[in-house]
Amino acid sequence: MTRVLELTGITKRFGALAANEDVSLHLDRGEIVALLGENGAGKTTLMSILFGHYTADSGLVKVEGRELPPGRSRAAIQAGVGMVHQHFALAPNLTVLDNVMTGTERLWSPRSARAAGRAKLVALSERFGLRVDPDALVADLSVGECQRVEILKALYNDARILILDEPTAVLTAQEAEGLFATLRQMTAEGLSLIFISHKLHEVMSASDRVVVLRRGRVVAERRTAETSRAELAELMVGRKVERPARPPATPGKVLLEGVDLSLAGHGGASLHGVSFRLRAGETLGVIGVSGNGQTTLAGLVSGLYPPDAGELLVDGQAVRVFDVPHAIAAGIGRIPEDRNAEGTIGDMSTWENTVLERIWSPRFSRRGMVRRGAARRATEEIIRDYDVRGASVDGRIRLLSGGNMQKLILGRVLDAGPDILVAAQPSRGLDEGAIAGVHERLLEARGRGAGVLLISEDLDEVIGLSDRICAIVGGRLSPAIPADRADARMLGLMMAGDWSAAEQMERADAV
Repeated sequence: MTRVLELTGITKRFGALAANEDVSLHLDRGEIVALLGENGAGKTTLMSILFGHYTADSGLVKVEGRELPPGRSRAAIQAGVGMVHQHFALAPNLTVLDNVMTGTERLWSPRSARAAGRAKLVALSERFGLRVDPDALVADLSVGECQRVEILKALYNDARILILDEPTAVLTAQEAEGLFATLRQMTAEGLSLIFISHKLHEVMSASDRVVVLRRGRVVAERRTAETSRAELAELMVGRKVERPARPPATPGKVLLEGVDLSLAGHGGASLHGVSFRLRAGETLGVIGVSGNGQTTLAGLVSGLYPPDAGELLVDGQAVRVFDVPHAIAAGIGRIPEDRNAEGTIGDMSTWENTVLERIWSPRFSRRGMVRRGAARRATEEIIRDYDVRGASVDGRIRLLSGGNMQKLILGRVLDAGPDILVAAQPSRGLDEGAIAGVHERLLEARGRGAGVLLISEDLDEVIGLSDRICAIVGGRLSPAIPADRADARMLGLMMAGDWSAAEQMERADAV
């Protein structure tokens, strides 16, 4: 095998935090290496050093035997290194072609080589099966199409080594399958790939080799064919990982009820005549392929916007005012689907984000003044109790990894003790250990009598946590079936719009 990349002795510290400690790894031509580790283990930092976003305190990077100058992304690009970030770096008001060509031409060029650029983009698109309209505005693209544009940007710059940071974090299962088929085609043509992921089934199916980081150090390296999901999970966290089992439920009164809810889409599909009931001490799971209305449903229940028709009742009373403060006052807590756009404000501190949704409560304010001491103490407790790694009370929250940001949001919501919890994609982007922790907390909330509305695309998660499960398809909600009588095949049919089995169960239970 031809060695195309070597990282040797990479160390990077941020104050007292050692993000990377003497890390070494390599990549061969045509190989896919998965970089695995807990949230905050140092994976993204290491790849940012490789791509020149950060400068290592010590160590060196070699591409095809030549040492790269530290901290220079342009040098990495010229050496054939491309990086696709977890959060897309695309200009939504520009076309696909404009986004791909940005930064590839000199400012003083007498004219733009758009015709040649278009031809190259179309050729790459067809060669790797990354079809997208060069003239389409990025704002009009789906998430999966934006992912293709990011990869095409790297390939347009003649990347021979591609780094993908959580490439499927915001993709549907079908889009993820298509992406990995494309990646395998790329390696067959001589490209080499490193991808960061928390999803062990993806690591097992897509990679040739796995490198495991724990607290900034390489703790293991395995050929994928010679390991297992169980071993990798244990290597990541340093202990055996088991997701908690759901105890039997004793549902109480109806806490939340939707009656023929309809709403034009807000950042997602519309809702059409949606009805459901959520009782105290139970979890109602909602599954569906992304874009079928689950985002709209979560936003409606969370108070972001009112229905166009129908009623939402909380504890038997119809909701008349739809906004987040009133929803929180009514005992509704939310874990938003998009932690960056809806869950946090990146340039505010950790403690400010912790109290953001409850700043008016007596615990955190008095006579219009923020009680900073109480806010800071609450933040310290959440950081400790929810193992939010790399967080400081006064540090900007955007410096946290996505998974640790999610832990903070979970702690913030559950600390308020909501009666109704809307959990939208609660474990997205989390490692196995963190997923087990999130599931344990959700079961604890259910156990104390909260009603949990779980919206997730992870079938294992929904089956493992829910008491009843329904599917959302085209903005319509299926009848709910008992989780104990559900399996992956039945749920797959329900997600495809075949509700015959669910309707039969509903009729049988009514009798």
